[in-house]
Amino acid sequence: MSIHFTREIDNLKRKILSLSAVVEEQVRQAAKAVQERDAQLAKEVISGDIDIDEAEVEIEEDCLKILALYQPVAGDLRFLVAVLKINNDLERIGDLAVNIARKAAALASQLPMTVPFDLAAMVERTQAMLRDSLDALVNLDTSLANRVCASDDEVDKMKRAARLKIEEMIKIEPDRVAYLLKLLAAARNMERIADLTTNIAEDVIYMVDGKIVRHHVQDYSP
Repeated sequence: MSIHFTREIDNLKRKILSLSAVVEEQVRQAAKAVQERDAQLAKEVISGDIDIDEAEVEIEEDCLKILALYQPVAGDLRFLVAVLKINNDLERIGDLAVNIARKAAALASQLPMTVPFDLAAMVERTQAMLRDSLDALVNLDTSLANRVCASDDEVDKMKRAARLKIEEMIKIEPDRVAYLLKLLAAARNMERIADLTTNIAEDVIYMVDGKIVRHHVQDYSP
């Protein structure tokens, strides 16, 4: 491929990594807004979503332009396909961060109550998965990507435990149903972020090895 193609690919890498950093920060801030009942921080997360949307569109257009102009094959083609998919997943993670922030803003306006499940542990595990999937992308590290995939079940279990605790608390404090359901919604959004993070890790594996591992948990080798 020409030097122009190489420059286009390098520029695309910079853009997807920049978007990754923004999305990771959005998730961190949204989780913090819930944990600290910080309505102002929640509003900042919500207002920041437009930047993610614009970056997602720009990256998609760049990918399509490169595909049309250079018609890449083999590893270069896999890279572009993976970037298109990762780009979409990052935008969706940004949307989920906004959903969490909206729940945080609503929670901040109500009387506080003790969170009946380990939200902090769920947030920590999900953020670690997201951080590791992005590190795997940066370093083209399939071993790390496999570990991310293998971690998804842990977050799923945390979400199920959260749901059971919320159901128990609704019976004990039925007057706080609205508050408790918002907490459950935040947990569900965190679990969806973990799912999308797993998608990113799977796409890294595809990018590097050309191996499709979706739906094949047994293929994940931490």
